[in-house]
Amino acid sequence: QVQLVESGGGLVQAGGSLRLSCAASGRTFSSVGMGWFRQAPGKEREVVATINWKGSMTYYANSVKGRFTISRDNAKNTVYLQMNSLKPEDTAVYYCTAGSGPFYYTSASAYAYWGQGTQVTVSS
Repeated sequence: QVQLVESGGGLVQAGGSLRLSCAASGRTFSSVGMGWFRQAPGKEREVVATINWKGSMTYYANSVKGRFTISRDNAKNTVYLQMNSLKPEDTAVYYCTAGSGPFYYTSASAYAYWGQGTQVTVSS
């Protein structure tokens, strides 16, 4: 079993920055891929960014490429999402996920564990 706890969400003006953190416990964090997904009201959950087990490979959705950066610190069992140049359309609940294997997966079905989510609201 893996427990994931997100933090760092909040309200920010357009153009601002936030850094999300996800602390993991309960399993060998350093051996699995991690990801961030988001879900806006009335929309389906979508992938934002994912990272492989050692942080050497990443994936970004086109909508966030160049603005968001995913990273991980295996010594701290923590994955981060640095979000810059935020836009109102980035408003959503952001979820941290832990995969069932070591790679960076882009499908939600590849992730076995989910955090409770943290709200990010970007005002115009």
